[in-house]
Amino acid sequence: SYTMGLGLISFYLLLVLVVTGVALMLYYTPHPPEAYRSMKDLKFVVTFGPVLRNMHRWAAHAMVLVVFLHMCRVFFTGGYKTPRQFNWVVGVGLFLLTLGLSFTGYLLPWDQLAYWAITVGSNIAGYAPWLGDDLKYLLLGGHVIGPGALLRFYVLHCVVLPGVAMTLVAVHFFRVRKDGLVATRRDGQTIWY
Repeated sequence: SYTMGLGLISFYLLLVLVVTGVALMLYYTPHPPEAYRSMKDLKFVVTFGPVLRNMHRWAAHAMVLVVFLHMCRVFFTGGYKTPRQFNWVVGVGLFLLTLGLSFTGYLLPWDQLAYWAITVGSNIAGYAPWLGDDLKYLLLGGHVIGPGALLRFYVLHCVVLPGVAMTLVAVHFFRVRKDGLVATRRDGQTIWY
């Protein structure tokens, strides 16, 4: 009851996202004329396509919420204190990666909602001091949203960010086992198990 199982739930959601994401990759084509058609095929043609896509979508929404709650639990119970400072930083990195994965996956259906979301997101990145224009150009693969942006977000969503996330998850698990799994208070002392 102390951890509420939020870390384990986050890991299970990650496994669901990996399995459904790999299955979705088999039906998706990251090219503007084909991307929207791929989503429509998943909805109307592919057997259990809507189930697969919705499992991925809802698991992604749940993952953002559960990772946030996990971080709140760690913060409010003081789990970020000595000897776990490094693991707290890794956890914050995992939360930011979770948000990045959620944002990069938002563009992939290539519909109006995705187009305008990426327009707003890339414009926000464009306001970063000193690097804004370069960062926006790097994200979009040009000055306008087009095939370059879709391909870059697809590669970020399917290769780069998951690779970094899996590495940080491994480091996170290692540090949890090394620093102790759960803390309890006895006689005014914090004891790590």
